[in-house]
Amino acid sequence: MMSDANRASSIVAGAPQIDRVMVEERAASFAKRSLKKSSKIAGLRLAVSMMDLTTLEGKDTEGKVEALCRKAMRPLDRDPSVPSCAAVCVYPNFVATAKRELAGSSVQVASVATAFPSGLSPLSIKLDDVRKAVEFGADEIDMVIDRGAFLSGQYAKVFDEIAATKEACGKAHLKVILETGELGSYDLVRSASELAIAAGGDFIKTSTGKVQPAATPGVVLVMLQVIADHFRKTGIKIGMKPAGGVRYTKQALAYLVMVKETLGDAWLDPHLFRFGASALLNDVLLQLEKERFGVYHAEEDFSRD
Repeated sequence: MMSDANRASSIVAGAPQIDRVMVEERAASFAKRSLKKSSKIAGLRLAVSMMDLTTLEGKDTEGKVEALCRKAMRPLDRDPSVPSCAAVCVYPNFVATAKRELAGSSVQVASVATAFPSGLSPLSIKLDDVRKAVEFGADEIDMVIDRGAFLSGQYAKVFDEIAATKEACGKAHLKVILETGELGSYDLVRSASELAIAAGGDFIKTSTGKVQPAATPGVVLVMLQVIADHFRKTGIKIGMKPAGGVRYTKQALAYLVMVKETLGDAWLDPHLFRFGASALLNDVLLQLEKERFGVYHAEEDFSRD
């Protein structure tokens, strides 16, 4: 039987090389698709239902988290037909607050863990962070990989930490953040994606939102292709979350087209695709109001929490 160290190394060594020009040309093509009005409205509403609203600042308070939860449950007060967001993502200390505020709703509570955003703490501390977040009520855990270990070729260490984190999650879903802006190439993004999936990640996620570049069309396409390949081999569906850098409706719609054409309609679902982009919500709501009333409302009409 292959050891974890050998398995991790073989995953990275066996990843095919990426044609950068092809990836970037294909990724750019999705933004050029024209959509009928009905498809655009459906896409906007779907995008809202896929958003993880996030507050991960040192100045976070219970009041700020409570306001964010209310926004996630009712993104547009004057139009209750607009769906709830998928989740609220907070630090472990605020999981109980979010869980209480979201009680009875469909909105999940996600928590960053494993020494977010650097990932540079001893494994025992990282796992305790995860267990505490789950104990407080987190439905989802967003972990960060140790990029220094990955880039220095310590693939088994990265694999083992993801696997241990998955075990510590219990019933909570695990999103593995690759921090693609620090990986440096599409080849490494693909290798890290394959490693994260093999080690037990339920989702692969581009970024913490703390590093630029974050989500880019080329990176997202590469990660979606890894998921497609994994599904063809195993029949197992893995989720995907672009995070950071997705601020505008046009970007969101292009990503939804990309998902549909790369993975199929099954992935057009909050259980399998998310946007980690709190700044995106108000722009999507502005566009929905424009489609509804024929004019843009003032941006000030939409809450920022």
